[in-house]
Amino acid sequence: MHLSRTMHCATALLIAALVSGGSVAWAAEADVKPTTPHVEATATKNDVVVRVNGVDIGELELNRARKAMLSGLRGATLTAEQQNEFDKQAIQQLVAGELLYQAGQKLEIKDLDKQVDAKLAQGKARYTSEQDFAKAIKEAGLDEKQLQVYTRRIIIIANFVDKTFVPKATVTEEDAKKFYDQNPDKFTRKEALRASHILIGADEKATADEKKKAREKVEKLRKELAGGADFAKLARENSTCPSNKQGGDLGYFGKGDMAPTFEQAAFALKPGELSDVVETRYGFHVIKLVEKKAPETAPFKDIRVKLTELLREQKVNAAIGEYLAVASKSARIEVIKK
Repeated sequence: MHLSRTMHCATALLIAALVSGGSVAWAAEADVKPTTPHVEATATKNDVVVRVNGVDIGELELNRARKAMLSGLRGATLTAEQQNEFDKQAIQQLVAGELLYQAGQKLEIKDLDKQVDAKLAQGKARYTSEQDFAKAIKEAGLDEKQLQVYTRRIIIIANFVDKTFVPKATVTEEDAKKFYDQNPDKFTRKEALRASHILIGADEKATADEKKKAREKVEKLRKELAGGADFAKLARENSTCPSNKQGGDLGYFGKGDMAPTFEQAAFALKPGELSDVVETRYGFHVIKLVEKKAPETAPFKDIRVKLTELLREQKVNAAIGEYLAVASKSARIEVIKK
């Protein structure tokens, strides 16, 4: 089911609001594709970019909002024109966050300080050490005091949303069944593969000699695999992809999720088979197909609860969007940075 990939624009506003432009990630997920979003500049001064009802929002907050928005655009490099448009969207999200926060401050929250401490403790617990935690928040452009401030904002906004919008967002099982019947394409899972791979990195900047050596190494590893060597062991010892920690396991993926040449080779395999050496812009791979899942439509009984929750979330998001449209008209919003 891919309904969860279709998100109302108000959801994006809410996400930005909850972090108030901060890209604090409590737990980092390893990305099997070695690409990183590109942000043109990192702010060092906190010059005011927008003022909302007298509250200043600075360049540092804008930079965090950029990072948060770009986190879903793997490998993105923006032109100057795109960067300007992106900044406008980021500023809009910062304004939305501030409007929700200001409204949320008018509601009483019992034991707010305890809730903040509990949320921070929960976040820290996801890291193996204090050093890893400190590194994560530093990379997000924060210190612990700022993180505490943002955590407090998250709780205040979430409380406002829960008390203002959630109670009115009712979805019955009949509503969910009607949506299911009218949108069968949204609940059809495409053909999916589970595969492992070994990557010997050699990107576009590699020399011809470096690419030759990388290919030769993969060819040698493939011979070892064909002779019965343990795939996971060789992947852990040799692969330059982050998936090496999982023995090269990439999990499930469908068509369009991987590089074209990688995908073509993987879908041509039968479970248990090894591919020939495959070249992508990341380097050279050998792929082992683990499992192949045929396309299927999820039965309503299996997704009823999740679908009901998603439809309720859509209603909440729509209500937030409507609220922000009205609130922004009556608010004093001064955009300093165009």
